Amino acid sequence: MAYAATAGRLKAAAPAAPGVLAVQRALVWLVGASGAVVFIEPSPYEIVTVLATVAFFATGLRLRLALMPLVLLLVLLNVGYTISAVPLYEQSEVVSWIATSWYMAVTVVFFAMVTSEDTAARLDMLRRGLVVGAMVASLSAIAGYFNLVPGGHDLLTLYERARGTFKDPNVLGAFLILPALFSLQSVVSDRLGKAFRNVIAFGIMALAILLAFSRAAWGGLVLTSAFMLALMVLTSRSNAQRSRIIIMALVAAVLGLALIAILLSFDSIAEMFKQRASFDQSYDEGRFGRFGRHILGAEMALDLPFGIGPLQFHRYFPEDTHNSYLNAFMSGGWLSGICYPALVFTTAIMGFRHILVRVPWQRAYLAIFSAFVGTVGESFVIDTDHWRHFWLMLGAMWGMIAAAQAYKIKTGDGASSA
Repeated sequence: MAYAATAGRLKAAAPAAPGVLAVQRALVWLVGASGAVVFIEPSPYEIVTVLATVAFFATGLRLRLALMPLVLLLVLLNVGYTISAVPLYEQSEVVSWIATSWYMAVTVVFFAMVTSEDTAARLDMLRRGLVVGAMVASLSAIAGYFNLVPGGHDLLTLYERARGTFKDPNVLGAFLILPALFSLQSVVSDRLGKAFRNVIAFGIMALAILLAFSRAAWGGLVLTSAFMLALMVLTSRSNAQRSRIIIMALVAAVLGLALIAILLSFDSIAEMFKQRASFDQSYDEGRFGRFGRHILGAEMALDLPFGIGPLQFHRYFPEDTHNSYLNAFMSGGWLSGICYPALVFTTAIMGFRHILVRVPWQRAYLAIFSAFVGTVGESFVIDTDHWRHFWLMLGAMWGMIAAAQAYKIKTGDGASSA
């Protein structure tokens, strides 16, 4: 049953036929699984998402009033990009960048609409799909790194870093964080058999993240895991459940450290780890290093109401912005520069406000919210504005929040909060 909250009352929509529901849920699973294969363009993810969008609109999909601020911010964000790119339309890569940005915006609204109805079931299918896709990407990355596939090393690695089915090791690591959190949730809270299977899945994904040698992904996995587990303890309904989460988290931490110690016994891994773990990277330091560029770019942004256009930052500086908030200002001027952080931080603030809301999909909510907050922080040091999984999480956040508001009205309960 789908619900819509309008004018302070709940209006029920007609339930979809069981066959239609099954097809819709299967498409959600397929979108999640295909998100791990993006080393070609158009990727399977794009194709599946377009097909799912068409199928959902054909079988019934509604835009809730609560999602209109999301739509408005996305439109304004991309209008800013489009206007700033006007002098650059002879550059095909700029046109492609603008088209991709509009496409990402459409996917955000689509995921928000999808997860705002039949929420628990669709989130479960999304979780299952993401975990399957993550396992494919992780096993590919590991196989490529250790030369387990004939001729696969060059295809599945980049600069001696595992990338699997992604173009960039950094994006592989970032993508794997959310499915890793889903597996970690099962490890600390499910029955023994399912928990054990997810120990293996989490270990494989964590190994792939390690071999991607992405500092942001390393830190992201540790910090988001700790944050999510803390939220799970906070929202647990019993002391026994809290105790299990804490004990299993400690066991997982010890096993993780043991795995890292074993891997670092290999000279090639230890050398790359030492190199990547260093905080004095040449591209981070100096006037035109990563953080120096942030300061200089911010000064430029104040004087350029229309920015400099997409993909132009490297014409002024040695490298790209590596800061999504600064990139919004430079690529789309003040309009995009204001709308992008407004969109991201509004979502994060609303997300914090709904942590304690008792809904059937609270567990999935905590994992997605934790991964989303991690990416929000990572966006200060890397360009995440075209990461497909980031927009998927943002859309899912809005959908879950809209569904939670409708759920509270349906149950007549402002007391569904802890």
